[in-house]
Amino acid sequence: MRYKIYAENPQNHFLTVELAVENITSDRIKIQLPAWRPGRYELQNFAKNIQQFEIFDEQQNPVEFHKVNKDRWKVYTKNISKLTIRLRYYAYIQHPNGVFANAGSSYVDENTMYVNFVNCLPYVSGRMHEPCTVELGITDEYKIACGMPIEGKTLLAQDYYQLVDSPVLASPYLQCQTYKAAGIQFYVWFLGNYQPNWEKILSDFARFSEKQIDIMGDFPEKDYHFINWILPVAFYHGVEHRNSTMIVLGPDTEGDGLYTDLLGVSSHELYHAWNICKIRPVEMMPYDFTKENYFPTGFVAEGVTTYLGDVFLKQSGVFSLDAYLNEFTTTIRRHFEQDGRSPMSLVEASMDLWLDGYSASIPNRRVSIYNKGAVVAFLLDGLIREATQHQKSIHDVIRLMWEKFGDSGLGYSLFDYKQLAEQVFGGSLDTYFAECITGNIPLQEQVQVRLAWYGIEASFDENLRLTVGQVDNDNENLRNWLG
Repeated sequence: MRYKIYAENPQNHFLTVELAVENITSDRIKIQLPAWRPGRYELQNFAKNIQQFEIFDEQQNPVEFHKVNKDRWKVYTKNISKLTIRLRYYAYIQHPNGVFANAGSSYVDENTMYVNFVNCLPYVSGRMHEPCTVELGITDEYKIACGMPIEGKTLLAQDYYQLVDSPVLASPYLQCQTYKAAGIQFYVWFLGNYQPNWEKILSDFARFSEKQIDIMGDFPEKDYHFINWILPVAFYHGVEHRNSTMIVLGPDTEGDGLYTDLLGVSSHELYHAWNICKIRPVEMMPYDFTKENYFPTGFVAEGVTTYLGDVFLKQSGVFSLDAYLNEFTTTIRRHFEQDGRSPMSLVEASMDLWLDGYSASIPNRRVSIYNKGAVVAFLLDGLIREATQHQKSIHDVIRLMWEKFGDSGLGYSLFDYKQLAEQVFGGSLDTYFAECITGNIPLQEQVQVRLAWYGIEASFDENLRLTVGQVDNDNENLRNWLG
């Protein structure tokens, strides 16, 4: 499948997408556009942004087709071996605060072409494993940030799955610097009104990158791209990809707060290179882009990553103890103050991502797999550390997940996660899983006790508001936990 993407009038925010399909040997083929994207587990129905959809043969004669459902077309190809599909896609999302894009959408104007290919590139059913190319219709002054190999203005993907897991940001105004960690080449890209402190950024990024690779044993990819778009308004969003992440942050005037956000989301998204991009639930092997991919382990993919993303920043020396505890206690507060009275379990919450996981829900219904997932990951980490006298931790669980499932390309189940956690813990974790994962009991007492074990005074009031008091910096458990 060969694609071309260009904007005839970029100020109107429409992208034109052309797909050339060759070697057609059947009388009918089906064209499919994804209905959702990895990293956000809800149907987004990207076809709603298509203004025009046409199909032509080699002589540019219209080819007969009809729409099967909201994002699938049947094309009648008798005596046709090649055809071109052309569509116009509206690459613009308006937000109340004036933001025109997020880390999972697409956008085009006179100076920027930003495309998450999963939004707007249809595929031929049955041919997703074939190599793909994307030719970008941009001028020579544009720089291109993308995890895929690039030849000139053409991106090369080994298959459709790699293609739609590799967003591109192109602009004449992109800035880029590189660093190496454990022999891996990393690229840091910025677009926006932002003057990076490159010396500090490259030093800090190298430290948490090296720490993650050291803990996990190796890195899944040959290189990695942090693609950052800094906006003039308040925003915080990042999306993981195979060997890149797309991050949208703001406001560009925030200073230290913006940099703290950049560190936090970057460490989180890098850890996803293992946890979800490779260590993937069996229910998503492979991704089915046409419908919901229900899975009960969203708390592993997002909660463990939320917890460990910040832990890596402290253990690598990028965060001070105060900076780390500020971020972590904020996560604890978000869970208890927002979801502390919900009866929903994390397994249910993982499944219900596809129902209302990213939108406002009725009172005391929903639980965040990010926030509560991070809280229960913290509790599991403490249980393992106490049982093994800090000889093992949750790091060992995820490293075993990587070795057994991620590196081998096998999907894992909820049972697999529990089994490996118990292997590291050295005993049964039935109570933990019943209380924290498959059930839902109030966890404030467990959190308070575990924080006290680390020498951190904490209490909850009747409204589940957390207050953190003195911290015993000489606490041996605290030193072993955070380094």
